[in-house]
Amino acid sequence: MKINRRKLLSLIGLSPAVLAGTPAVADDKKKKPAVVRGQEKFETLNPKGMPPAVQLVPMAPRLDTLDGKTVFLVSDGFAGADRFLAQIAIWFQKNMPSVKTVYRLKAGAYFDDDPKLMAEIKASGNAMIMAYGH
Repeated sequence: MKINRRKLLSLIGLSPAVLAGTPAVADDKKKKPAVVRGQEKFETLNPKGMPPAVQLVPMAPRLDTLDGKTVFLVSDGFAGADRFLAQIAIWFQKNMPSVKTVYRLKAGAYFDDDPKLMAEIKASGNAMIMAYGH
């Protein structure tokens, strides 16, 4: 497979003029070329950059049962999330009547913290279902 060096250089952001080396002088044929074939070196930067380290957060502990527990149904305000969570509440009423569901609307966008709501859930809830929009 033959590689077109001009295309390769243009892909990494270098001018094809790099291949030319020093200008040829007709009178001086004893002069060595500036670039010796097979020894070219190119220094490039990774266009993806360096991503930050990922901080792993463990999953919450699992409940053995939901019987007699309080499940918070939390919406981030995305269109239709309230209707979806209402259907989940209806399902719990029909299929698991001992489970208490509490609907809450989270303050701010989906990536914003809502410390007041999280404190309420920790104080009086056992589980949470969060409806994030896309």
